[in-house]
Amino acid sequence: MPDPHSDYRLLDVPPGAGPLADEILLAAAIQEPVACLWRAAPGLVVPRTYAARPGFAAVQADFAARGCPVHVRQSGGGVVPQGPGILNLSLAQVFAGRPLDHSEALYRHLCTLIGDALAAFGIEARAQAVEGSFCDGRYNLAVPSPTRKIAGTAQVWRRIPGHAPDRHVGLVHALILAHGDPAELTARANALEAALGSARRYDADRIATLDRLLPPAERPGFPAALEARLQETLRTRPPLPTTAPARPRPEP
Repeated sequence: MPDPHSDYRLLDVPPGAGPLADEILLAAAIQEPVACLWRAAPGLVVPRTYAARPGFAAVQADFAARGCPVHVRQSGGGVVPQGPGILNLSLAQVFAGRPLDHSEALYRHLCTLIGDALAAFGIEARAQAVEGSFCDGRYNLAVPSPTRKIAGTAQVWRRIPGHAPDRHVGLVHALILAHGDPAELTARANALEAALGSARRYDADRIATLDRLLPPAERPGFPAALEARLQETLRTRPPLPTTAPARPRPEP
């Protein structure tokens, strides 16, 4: 069992690995807690539920032909865009017990890491749902006044072959909207929903890219500065404990 108090080992993602690059963490995390920061080429990423929709293969081929490939990920959630303006942060480690006992703590841990890094730039963010944003969930990161999503999160859990049945690797991922055009990002997600015959649509006003929250003079170097700050945060914050805190017993 890896040392629950060891630091994250930051892994390099091979060039051109694509938007599913963080799935390499699932195997590496068996030995020690690991993390990666990465970017992917423009495209869309969907959970496996989308791949089960009628006509998905034809829509996927059409989008690929138009230069917007659609990839299917192992984690849940909804449709999300990828591209150079999006910074991805993924963490993975071994846990003992049921994934349900660790899931919320792992989400909160990731949100806290990102929120602390953003605070260095004067950006206040908190975990909450943002209705109307793509891939909405309780553990988005959002900025207030008005409330807009600046990061989305998802998880995937895997049993560890050859280990006790209660040993799992938990991988949690954040898609951080570092810079870009909220209207263009949202339009790509809406185009896929329309092509699949879904009535679901997303509102560009419900997301924000982080660079647009800063003074213009600070925007050009922001993505690199944010990545450096996140790397420093990962070097100074320990992973979560391997075992979940005991739940209080109900009173007789």
